Order: sequence, then structure tokens, then C-alpha cells
Amino acid sequence: MQDEVSDLRLLVHLAAAGSLSEAARRWNTSTPQMSRRLSAMEARLGVRLISRTSRRFTLTDEGALLHERALKILVDIAEAEAEASSNAGSPKGGLRIGAPSQIGRRRIASMITHFADKYPDINIHLVISDSGQEVLEDELDIAIRIGMPNEQNVIARKLLGGRRVVCATPDYLKRHGTPQVPEDLLAHNCIRLVRGRHMFDRWIFEEDGQRRELQVSGTLSTTSGEVMYGWVLDGRGIALKASWDIKEDLRDGRLVECLAPYECDEIALYAVFATRLHMPPRMRVFIDFIAAALNGG
Repeated sequence: MQDEVSDLRLLVHLAAAGSLSEAARRWNTSTPQMSRRLSAMEARLGVRLISRTSRRFTLTDEGALLHERALKILVDIAEAEAEASSNAGSPKGGLRIGAPSQIGRRRIASMITHFADKYPDINIHLVISDSGQEVLEDELDIAIRIGMPNEQNVIARKLLGGRRVVCATPDYLKRHGTPQVPEDLLAHNCIRLVRGRHMFDRWIFEEDGQRRELQVSGTLSTTSGEVMYGWVLDGRGIALKASWDIKEDLRDGRLVECLAPYECDEIALYAVFATRLHMPPRMRVFIDFIAAALNGG
């Protein structure tokens, strides 16, 4: 039974990674070893689960069906474990936590060290990524993410509210001028964030009581919130940043908010986890701890 569950975890892991090499990197193993495990699983089942190419692969019909069932089975296993451990006293066990890069490194990471001091029997693995991580696909216990998840059968608890702020350094604004209305951004170098294949180049404003989108452009774009932050601090352009990421920079004058009368783009940070009747105590205390810490508790 243990081997079968391990195979199901392998399939979910491969589907989330999208390639054998990426799956091997995430599991800290070699690509040939990952390929051998997949081949052994396919041989045992007598079906081909993944159609491979030189760079990427896709699930076959049989693989997609098994993947769907595997996700449900793994959630059921976690549910059973949670129920068994709900009365076990002090929280213990492992947690795999995902978080966006900037807030993950600058705030969540330090909060986790304080949490570990308080709960020494809980082991935490922190996964930093700006890809908009999903709980089931990325094999996370909790995904801390901006915006609601795309997955079904998950619960999202709001941790922190905020807004997106158009900002730049005083030096950049001195050299290029401060935008007075949203259309002025069309003459500026706007640094844009990329998620997957989507570029966030349509910024939202409110004017005369109407919400509208303005498509901006510039010479710099990135998949990393941290890289964007570094570029805007270096005076390379104007960026749209989460208020919680630049709160201290605005307070200390390193960055200046632009177009405040037109801002309306509210955002929220959520803790997302799989639907369960019995949440493991380690998950409950972690979410409560992070929510309190983010809100100054």
C-alpha cells in the first residue's frame, strides 16, 4: 500500500512540475531516477500515464484520470491523519508552506523562525515562488498567496488586506516628472510583472466614479516581485506594488506614491488549504500565528 501511495504522490508531483527535470530538481534527485520511477509505475499499471517530449510532457487520458483520483485520495489520507492526530496533544509533524517571493523572504521567513521557537515539534519547509502556487498541484499544506485560488475543494482565509500602489523613487520622478493623471503613465517606463504567460500591463484606476484599465509599457518586465522591487528602488521606472511590500519605503521616503487620487486596486493575502473536516492542529496554529503576526499581533 505504501508503494501505491508513493506512486500517486509521484504522479501529482510530476503533473505539477511539468517536466521530468523540474520534478527531479524539486525533489532533489536526478532526472534518470525520476524517469525510472515513472516507467516502473507505468509498467505496474500497464498503461502509459505521460506523453513525453524532449522538454515537456502532458498527461494521457489514463494519466489525467488517475491524477484526478490521486488528488482526492491524497486529501483523504491527510484527512485521516488529521483526525487521528487531533487529540495527540502538542502540535507536531511537517508543514509545506508556499509564499510569494518578496513578502515570503522579507516577512514570512522571519515569522516562521519565531513560530518554530514556539512549536519545536513542527517541521516547516518554505517554498518561495511568484508563480501563484496552488495547494494540490504544488503539494502544499498551505499556500500563502495574493488573490483567490484557482482550485476547487480548497478554503481561503484572508490574512491581510491592502492595495496596489503606483510608486517610484524621488530621483526617477525628478528626472522624468511625476504623473498627474493615469494617462501620464504612457510616457513613463513602467515595470511590469509576469505570471505564467500573462503580463500585468493593464493597471486599474478610478476616474469620475468609473473604474478603468490603462495599458502601460516599458523596457523591463519580470516574473519576480523581488526583482521588480529592486528595479524600482534603483530608479529604473514606475511600478505597481502591493502596499504591504513597500510600507516602510513610503514612510522613509525611498519611494513616493503616485496617482493616489485615482487608486482603487484593492488586494488581499490569503492562506489557502485543502478542504478538510479535521484540520491538523499544526496547520491551525500556523495559520492563526501568521495571521496575528501579519496584522501586528
